[in-house]
Amino acid sequence: MSKFVASLAVASALVSGNVYAQPAKPTIVLVHGAFADSSSWNGVTKILQKDGYRVIAAANPLRSVSTDAAYVADIVASIEGQVVLVGHSYGGQVITAAANGPDNVKSLVYVAAFAPVEGEAAADLAGKFPGGTLGEALAAPVKLADGGTDLSIDQDKFHNQFAHDVSVDDAALMAAGQRPITEAALTEKSGKPAWKALPSYFIYGDGDKNIPAEALGFMAERAGSKNTVVIQGASHVVMVSQPQAVADLIEEAAQ
Repeated sequence: MSKFVASLAVASALVSGNVYAQPAKPTIVLVHGAFADSSSWNGVTKILQKDGYRVIAAANPLRSVSTDAAYVADIVASIEGQVVLVGHSYGGQVITAAANGPDNVKSLVYVAAFAPVEGEAAADLAGKFPGGTLGEALAAPVKLADGGTDLSIDQDKFHNQFAHDVSVDDAALMAAGQRPITEAALTEKSGKPAWKALPSYFIYGDGDKNIPAEALGFMAERAGSKNTVVIQGASHVVMVSQPQAVADLIEEAAQ
């Protein structure tokens, strides 16, 4: 009799609308930065997918903040349901702008990333505090037909500069496949920062040589970070060397 009563109770709840399906998890959109590509998120993506999240590792064009942000905003707007936007390095400036358009962005996660205020550029923030050595590690610039300049990291200096906590072999592959960024993108001023309206989370390594840890901490505090995770000794590509820690923070932002 008790099973029959329980069945009636469930049926009644369904009819009255008191039982609901679990809400869908947010889609995670990962935006890589300069000198990386979408594969830099592979370790994080594997964890998130295992935990039931849909993941899109966007191919950031790295041409200009405005066009890159518009591209990412279009991706976000095409997604049904909530989105957690995650940016690495220059990708942080991109998500800071991209999240201003779509109305389905739940939160922002900055992975060793720039979180500028209006009027700031990535180059401004990188030089705001001492300790960065990126300028010394750049390869000879590539002059573009449109008059612009592409920048990349010298492959011989890539491991030490960008990914010292990644194996030599893996860093060599990353160096060969790195995506260059235009100089104009690094000097373009930011517009309205979305982190003023959305909750933000930060993770970075205190061994970062591209963006000094002091600068990353400054930006996290300024943005009112809900949780700031600092990985001792980690390089600029903390998502490659510490994918579990990065995935854990993303999932926290998705709750």
